[in-house]
Amino acid sequence: MDARGLRTAAIVVVTAGLLKVTTICASLDAQEPSVPAAGRPAEAAALRARGLELGYNLDYEEALTAFRGAIAADPTHPGAYRLTAATVWINALFRQGAVTADDYLGQARSDSDRTPVAPELVTAFRSHIERARSLAEQRLRDHPADADAHFQVGAAYGFLTTYTATVEGRLLGGIRTARRAYSEHARALELDPRRKDAGLIVGLYRYGVSRLSTPLRLLAGLAGFAGGREHGLRLVEEAAAYPSDVQTNARFTLIVIYNREERYGDALRVIRELQHLYPRNRLLWLEAGSTALRAGRFDEARTAIEEGLRAFSRDARPHAFGEDARWRYYHGAALVGLRQTEHAERELRAVLGGEAAHWLRGRAHKELGKLADLAGDRPRAIAAYHLASRICREHHDPICANEAAALVKARYR
Repeated sequence: MDARGLRTAAIVVVTAGLLKVTTICASLDAQEPSVPAAGRPAEAAALRARGLELGYNLDYEEALTAFRGAIAADPTHPGAYRLTAATVWINALFRQGAVTADDYLGQARSDSDRTPVAPELVTAFRSHIERARSLAEQRLRDHPADADAHFQVGAAYGFLTTYTATVEGRLLGGIRTARRAYSEHARALELDPRRKDAGLIVGLYRYGVSRLSTPLRLLAGLAGFAGGREHGLRLVEEAAAYPSDVQTNARFTLIVIYNREERYGDALRVIRELQHLYPRNRLLWLEAGSTALRAGRFDEARTAIEEGLRAFSRDARPHAFGEDARWRYYHGAALVGLRQTEHAERELRAVLGGEAAHWLRGRAHKELGKLADLAGDRPRAIAAYHLASRICREHHDPICANEAAALVKARYR
């Protein structure tokens, strides 16, 4: 698979953190915790569920406390170790600034923006995910025909794959772990077709492979990945409707897929469901605004962004890298669409003057070009579009670059 195909496939866990920002407590211990003699599985399950609810609401210190409690209550279950590793991973990812579906719809990224991951976070992630993998592998050896044992192994390898691709930036480094994640969840479905949660990884990889060129699909097949766009999407939708630990993850995944399919109404429906479930997650309003923008629903985008901005201004919790610039960019772009030019320019200039990913600056220049077109200054507009195209291409954002190139040829009206 090429880089785009791998990036598409990697969404499976990325979307769990797509709209979240996290903090890691200074007391996060990379060592395995002490283990009591007997486990308390019911208590551990409740604590894992509580941790997930807190995490999706951006209350991460509390979520980590819940996951640690789950480990103490049932140290033989791989789930809480995996969720702790996921929290570390999301912290590293958000320090690098990936916060909306725009980061996953194309290849938009700025290698120069990539913040090196702190060594203690790398150690914490590796320690907890290895413990999760080891426990899951032992379960599988003890119960080779158990669907959940296969699921737990596949889930651990799924996190390893996405960490390699998203945090380390090694898109080709996760082929082996991706294949293992896919095959284990496919086997879980074979053993128990009712386990719709196992369909998330299988469905997403099928969907990702289906979007590749014919030669690359053949290579993916040789590597062990089957394709099938409709089948893949149906599996993800079923996972999103099935009560499980990965149900919310599947819903975040659908936001990305529906945006890619230009099914913006369906994406917004899922976002509204998540807003109801996780009202303290301000970034869901950022995603609602950006999705409405892609749909050309400028007033709806402005309303969502302004509601989110009010929450953002009151929220003392940590912000992602360049998050303020994201809010201002989407707000400015919505105002351009609504022809509120003066306010739009202030927002877009703020993007250029603050901390932001380079590709987002390219998009801001594109919107400023639209403002110049609306003002009747075609030479200034063309200059802005050329600058936007160059920046976006340099930072792997073909969506922006292609739109800017088209605007050079046809005035924005």
